[in-house]
Amino acid sequence: MSDANHGLHLAEISKRFGATRALVGARLDVAPGEIHTLLGENGSGKSTLVKIIGGVHRADEGEFTLDGEAVEFRNPRQAAERGIAVVFQEVLTAANQSVLDNIWLGADGVFARRRSRQEQRRIAGEVLGRLVDGIDLDRPAGSLSLSERQAVCIARALVREPRVLVLDESTAALDVRTRDRLFAEMRRLAAAGTSILFISHRMDEVAEVSDSVTVLRSGRTVSQVSRDELSIERLVGDMTGTSGRFEREERHRQLGAVTLRAEAVRLHAEAEPIDFELRSGELVGLAGLEGHGQDLFLKRLGGVAAGEGSVVRILTPDIEVHQGNGAKIGVAYLPRERRGESLFESMSIRENFALPTMRLDTTGPFLSSRRMAERFGDVVDALSIRLGSPDDPISSLSGGSQQKVLLARWLATDPKVLLLNDPTRGVDIMTKREIYATLERLCADGMSVVMLSSEVDELVELVDRVLV
Repeated sequence: MSDANHGLHLAEISKRFGATRALVGARLDVAPGEIHTLLGENGSGKSTLVKIIGGVHRADEGEFTLDGEAVEFRNPRQAAERGIAVVFQEVLTAANQSVLDNIWLGADGVFARRRSRQEQRRIAGEVLGRLVDGIDLDRPAGSLSLSERQAVCIARALVREPRVLVLDESTAALDVRTRDRLFAEMRRLAAAGTSILFISHRMDEVAEVSDSVTVLRSGRTVSQVSRDELSIERLVGDMTGTSGRFEREERHRQLGAVTLRAEAVRLHAEAEPIDFELRSGELVGLAGLEGHGQDLFLKRLGGVAAGEGSVVRILTPDIEVHQGNGAKIGVAYLPRERRGESLFESMSIRENFALPTMRLDTTGPFLSSRRMAERFGDVVDALSIRLGSPDDPISSLSGGSQQKVLLARWLATDPKVLLLNDPTRGVDIMTKREIYATLERLCADGMSVVMLSSEVDELVELVDRVLV
């Protein structure tokens, strides 16, 4: 770990947002050449601390030094000029711009001189090539897979040659191969003296790459441990304030009649057709390497993406699922990316929840606020969603709470079939357990669930069968 004269040092950092105390005397030290992991549940203060480091927020109180010099960044550009590069949790690319332009987006002012287009292309190709193969730098970023777009975001940080690299849940969107190459790049950078702050909810990743770990809980630093002291049980206990042990309950699911049948689903013109049946009370997993069609298959089951020649039917009653009618006939689809596909950040928590259920709370031309409030209150209680006021913006919630609001949104429509696209991506271990318990309860009540997951251990624990 660092001292106040070397690397990144934050002490007694406090930050309020209105009545909410996001950070209370938090401490963090990252030495040069160290991969330091920051752990905590959603809402523990990790993102606020990262945004203070990256110049998005300013601390209300506390000491922030970089290599012994006191700093206070008023904006992200000031942080970048001091050698701090942050890859934030959400995958942020300009869809219509090229990969090359996305990698160099906003970077020119950080350097003393502008780089020629030829030099930009050479550097971008080298840096991106260390993470992923075969991406055309002239290709629009919007045509890439989620994992490839995240690799572009990471490359955007790496071309700046940072002294401090912050990776906030950057592996959540990566496929396994790209993640492993990122870990190799992190080790290479650390060996060259870069300070790396890594945030992940995946405990296997924490154990694999961490030189040391800081744990936050309720805005406070509760532990700082070296690699030699690492214990997954201890870290989970520090994050949650519990023993860190989880007991898995035995599953006794009773499968009922077929609720959904898919015939001749093709993922591309030359692919073999896929037939699939889903039964009442069944939880089926989808797995596979990024870009191999599981995302498209799930969307075609839900009528989110059209599939020429394929037929998907809900059997109770017998209705064909086609593009645009899934939600109306009892098929709910929860997208993988919260931002851009699910969340309306300018709207309140309650408004985000109510979007697909307004027709259920309407009598003639009138919306029943009382009925909507009752429906919202029921699912907030059922999913243990932690929030202040329902009228607060959805962006005020942690990533885990946002995900539970989106899940609640579709459960409130009382679907027969629930399709989940990587629902635990970027959420903490306790929120994952709460989502798992919700899915177990839904299946026990007869709902049919198909769940795509990037975590094999998750599928092994939860599902009745897996499609690869």
